Amino acid sequence: MKTGFLQKLIERLDRVEPEEVQNYLLRLLQEKGFLERVFDALQEGVVVLDPGGTITYVNRAACRLFGLSQEEALGEEVGVKIRGLEWDALARADRTVSRDLEVFYPENRYLNFYLAPIEGEEGGEQEVLGYVMIVRDLTRDRRLTEERIESERLTALTMLAAGVAHEIGNPLNSLNIHLQLARRKMAKLPAEAREAIDELLDTSLSEIKRLDFIVSQFLGAIRPHEPHLELTDVNALIEESLGFLDAELKDRRVRLELELGAALPMMPLDRDQMKQAIYNLVKNASQAIGTEGSLKISSSRDQYNVLMRFEDDGLGISAENMGNLFQPYFTTKRSGTGLGLLIVRRIVREHGGELEVESREGRGTVVTIYLPTVQKQMRFLPPAGETDAGAGAGTGPGQAVEELPKRPPKKAKGRVVEK
Repeated sequence: MKTGFLQKLIERLDRVEPEEVQNYLLRLLQEKGFLERVFDALQEGVVVLDPGGTITYVNRAACRLFGLSQEEALGEEVGVKIRGLEWDALARADRTVSRDLEVFYPENRYLNFYLAPIEGEEGGEQEVLGYVMIVRDLTRDRRLTEERIESERLTALTMLAAGVAHEIGNPLNSLNIHLQLARRKMAKLPAEAREAIDELLDTSLSEIKRLDFIVSQFLGAIRPHEPHLELTDVNALIEESLGFLDAELKDRRVRLELELGAALPMMPLDRDQMKQAIYNLVKNASQAIGTEGSLKISSSRDQYNVLMRFEDDGLGISAENMGNLFQPYFTTKRSGTGLGLLIVRRIVREHGGELEVESREGRGTVVTIYLPTVQKQMRFLPPAGETDAGAGAGTGPGQAVEELPKRPPKKAKGRVVEK
């Protein structure tokens, strides 16, 4: 593609003095270098193509977004280097194309690009000299939109919760009381008459309790609840929570393996809420295992978190269902409420933590709770006139200040990964 300056130079080349050619070439190189620095400073990707779709220029942002290198991309067809682009369907001289694109390499991103023709005169006629593609990264916007939609959904559920509690909870309590009164009056009936009616009453009371449990789970999943934090031994909390499920695990013949890390820090936790989260995860794992399986529960720490890991060899989760794990009422169990993992994630988030789910269908599931630990370190500012090197780290007189360790980029909350 010829710039206006280059076109004029070519037209005048036969009249240019030999000593002036070098000056013109230097000027061209300076302009090219300056424009490349400008384009490399942009956050948006810029790809310049010739009329056949061959890459003639690509800036650093585009290389980062598409996992390219500038040296390897130049001279290659854009459809080869950027999967999913069909050049014949995109390139038309009379239009500008805007399209969303999802890429999976070097990482999963949502992009938007628009492709515009570059027109100019070639041989006295107006022609398309090439195309420019501008690429924007929409991944963060997509995630913010998803979080906003989720927030709006939970807000709507919260408003519905008050109506559910009143319209269903109160009648259920009334039914429970009246059935108990009916059972008392039945005590005067002959034993043979009571037997059949007792079975009906037991079934009715059982169903009422099940409905009451569903309502409680629903309210617990969405009702804002400020955790009451107290320093807690994570290992002791895990062992205490397992005590409630010991009989069920033995009944299902689930082999339980504990691998609790030593010297874990005391964590500020709401004991009741975190026990509920552990209870839900262990119960989910035992139901996925069925019978004759194994469940491994471990605790550990890294530089920034205390980790609780729940690993089972159960049915696992299919790729189709992974994206619906945290949807209210989504469940693959016949008697499930679809609120267990939603409750766990809410509890973990209220503690400032993150929940990670990894699964492979037929191979089992691993759920990891990340609870952040930020330990404050002390250093001393040097007295006036001294440098940090002269004062030393944490020695000598000076003003004490608190310094937090640098942390890595925060993961997406509730991250779901399939392996």
